[in-house]
Amino acid sequence: MNGKILFIIIGLLAYGIHYCSLFLPIISGYGTKYICSSIFIAGHDEGRQRAEDLAFFPLNYATFIVNHTDLSVTGSVFGFIRRKAIYRNGLGATLVNDFTEEQIRTQPFKVPTPPNVNQDDLPWPMGNKISDGVYPVNVNRALVQEAVDSLFIEKDPTKLIRTRAAIVVYDGALIAERYGTGYSRSTKFLGWSMTKSIISALVGILVKGNKLNIDAPAPVPEWNNTNDPRHSITIKHLLQQNSGLDFVEDYYSYSDVTRMLFSTGDMAAFAASHALKHKPGTYCYYTSANTNILSRIIRHTVGEQDYHSFPYRALFHKLGMNNMTMEVDASGTFVGSSYSWGTARDWARFGLLYMNKGFYNNEQILSEEWVKQSATLGGSNIYGEYGYQFWLNTGKENDSSTRRFPDVPTDMFFASGFDGQAVFVIPSKKLVVVRLGLTKTPDGEYGANNFLKTIIDAIS
Repeated sequence: MNGKILFIIIGLLAYGIHYCSLFLPIISGYGTKYICSSIFIAGHDEGRQRAEDLAFFPLNYATFIVNHTDLSVTGSVFGFIRRKAIYRNGLGATLVNDFTEEQIRTQPFKVPTPPNVNQDDLPWPMGNKISDGVYPVNVNRALVQEAVDSLFIEKDPTKLIRTRAAIVVYDGALIAERYGTGYSRSTKFLGWSMTKSIISALVGILVKGNKLNIDAPAPVPEWNNTNDPRHSITIKHLLQQNSGLDFVEDYYSYSDVTRMLFSTGDMAAFAASHALKHKPGTYCYYTSANTNILSRIIRHTVGEQDYHSFPYRALFHKLGMNNMTMEVDASGTFVGSSYSWGTARDWARFGLLYMNKGFYNNEQILSEEWVKQSATLGGSNIYGEYGYQFWLNTGKENDSSTRRFPDVPTDMFFASGFDGQAVFVIPSKKLVVVRLGLTKTPDGEYGANNFLKTIIDAIS
């Protein structure tokens, strides 16, 4: 064999081995964590999850062993890089990273049980009882249903949109709802990055209680030194994705975000360890790092005794979101960037809180000003589409002609997650719209603009 060719082959093999050593743990961790959460939190069928959610290379060649005795999943790809995730009731599934399994399993925590009520006996939105009263006279019922039904039609077998749930709430009333085959209103769905918007709400609750000042330097231990350029990062910078941290958000490679989510035990500490790339407040770059740092700030603010119960006591149970589960990393901090599960109705209730300017069930849970600022464009946002951990429809640099949803009002803001999860809030139309599914088309598009436009057109 030609020496040059042999050298090239050896080089390619070395590169392949190096790449696999970096990326396979990420891939294996993703699949293991996902299967563990899906089975033990949501009760999903393992076979269906593998056939749909994990049906891409190389996860379609992965092996997962589910242990119903110790509530764990062990996974590997091609038999290499075994990863383990363990489930704890109230905390969800956690990948074993940096901490031993025993350390993780023995962590103390307190998560309150849901209110002792039968929600099927309570009227919406605190319960599931939907009024049989007169349908809103100014809403075309057939047109709304047509819009919802359109999300469940697969027009291209090569680009499946796989909508699993859709809900429309108008003026506080649930007026349309549909689920895909095998799913129902009791099914829990992973919100992915919609969890970021939950973290924003929790920060808003602490701000309302004068526990946090978002304009002050963020209380991050790694940045305490006043000579550290990161010391000038504020909570507002983190909320608006203007922290300036040198963190790469690329889910399709071995990057900062994939390392953080699937190979790191203390995600907030990993995120906070990154240096600055831009002066805080001058450049917007969407990263999960900012949100996980916020999650740990919440932990330090409310204290260890209350932290794991705080989202439930202060938010979820007040809204009737009684099926929610937020998951923690190996250090015990909520993975605020990515991991929360709830029913479609739970997600609709969350949107309704913002639709009602923070007022819900006779309580001002968030201040009106907080809701307003959550839907206001950040000053240095190059996308022109981000507020306080919510996406906006203002268009780039506040130019409405460049907005992502051209046929939807500019006052719309929304929580958005991987694979097409969304909670849309459109104040001018009194609408909250939820869509959940598994859209893995190249652009992640499932016809959201036309879907929302049709609903809006149905209101006179």
